[in-house]
Amino acid sequence: MLPKIPALADYGISPKHGFLPNELPLTHLPDPYYNKWEAVVANLQALLLSRRLRGVVDRLPVLSTAGLEHDSEWRRAYSILCFMAHAYIWGGDGPGDRLPPPITVPLLAVSARLEVPPVATYAAVCLWNFKPLFTDEGVDQLENLATLTTFTGSIDESWFYLVSVAMEARGGPMIAILLKAMAAVRADDAEMVTACLCTFAERLDDLGELLQRLHERCEPTVFYHRIRPYLAGSKNMTDAGLPHGVIYDEGNGSGTAAAGEPVYRQYSGGSNAQSSLIQFFDIALGVEHRPTGIKAATTTTTTTTGTDGGAASRHNFILEMRKYMPGAHARFLQDVSDVANIRPFVMASQAAGSNRPLSIAYDACLATLRALRDKHIAVVTRYIVLPSRNTSHTRGRSQSPATLRRPAPPMQHRPKAMNLALATTSSVSDGGAKKALTGTGGTALLSFLKQARDETGEPAVEAWAQRFMHRQGRVPGKNDFFHGKPAESVKLEVAEHEEVKLGGLAGSWTLDNEVGGLCAF
Repeated sequence: MLPKIPALADYGISPKHGFLPNELPLTHLPDPYYNKWEAVVANLQALLLSRRLRGVVDRLPVLSTAGLEHDSEWRRAYSILCFMAHAYIWGGDGPGDRLPPPITVPLLAVSARLEVPPVATYAAVCLWNFKPLFTDEGVDQLENLATLTTFTGSIDESWFYLVSVAMEARGGPMIAILLKAMAAVRADDAEMVTACLCTFAERLDDLGELLQRLHERCEPTVFYHRIRPYLAGSKNMTDAGLPHGVIYDEGNGSGTAAAGEPVYRQYSGGSNAQSSLIQFFDIALGVEHRPTGIKAATTTTTTTTGTDGGAASRHNFILEMRKYMPGAHARFLQDVSDVANIRPFVMASQAAGSNRPLSIAYDACLATLRALRDKHIAVVTRYIVLPSRNTSHTRGRSQSPATLRRPAPPMQHRPKAMNLALATTSSVSDGGAKKALTGTGGTALLSFLKQARDETGEPAVEAWAQRFMHRQGRVPGKNDFFHGKPAESVKLEVAEHEEVKLGGLAGSWTLDNEVGGLCAF
């Protein structure tokens, strides 16, 4: 017997707003017992600028989570504790590798309750961190949204989060459309499947429109240098000053091993790959993603031993990111994987030559999803790749985000700046070749994004659609008037062989050689 098509209500997913909470996020924890937490996040920007955040947090009492009742309260607690944790780690003269009990104890308890890691995930900064300005207007309208908590207090930071919120809200009803298509496949109702796919393709284009609005109120340099550093994780952060990760000190010896050695934890930073929405689209449409650099005909199963001593498949970044989703959302994706049937149905119909409109509608969905990924590559180029080229580097530990805001010393004593958002060293090897930028995640970002885009078109069934989605763009330098000239008009061209290895929100966080990044759709 076939497993049933998942019901959204079983996973706490809204038919209207998708993976956003059914009830609006709380703007303040109702119990006065938690006013000390609320006071810290309400003054987060001032505490960071004055270098007093760590001292204030160290003096906080360890508050119990017993006063948290409804899910909305647990989500609010998780979000503000994650902001406090990242501000504590990255808001000093140098990165801090120890979180004190006032943060650690409640954060671990809240994380366990919500089935999310104790780190600033996509859920903490986006899904559970917004409010509508007018409750009678939709939360899929960017102009009707505001953030609850930010590190910098800037419009740029708020807008960056809110674009994702609006995309989640706009994409929410599309979940039910694809589930309806799956049910129609079981009923052998090709006409209904076609109608669902046509509707999905039209609405998917709206998400691309929202993504392209990021530039309206978020400046690339502000995002790259002021916002991203606070959102870095603790995995693969040696160059940023966290070679081992972060100690979650619970104040009772549980943060140390039996021999008295400290126990470090490592977590990836927030990533749009932690959004369940785009992963759901891939699963429903039958899009499969392979390890970066692996072609369809040469995929092999490779394992590597993780820090926990277990064997884990290499390059499984997308699957790894499910561990950073709320537990119910991750289970939903797994259950949808067990019943996804749209592509086999379309393939069977196309082979029989019985329903060309169905094939065209399916290929249109893939083309629109591929176009969304194209738009995302353009965003990453503008907000990460180009700013990274303008960042000076030096050996040693990077500066903290707060340090970057200090008045510059006199020119004759000014050190070369090193931005935590990139946290790289760039030097010339003994052989004279310039080493590749090595970032907090060690990720070949552009390769990952481009391959994910190309893989989106692979399931196309019509020959013309396959040609269309496998077309190659113009190769710079061939019949190119500007070839070899440093003209501004070709500044945005990114060579296929060039890689920028980065970490942080909208960058990339990896497991050894794996790839990905926030906005890594």
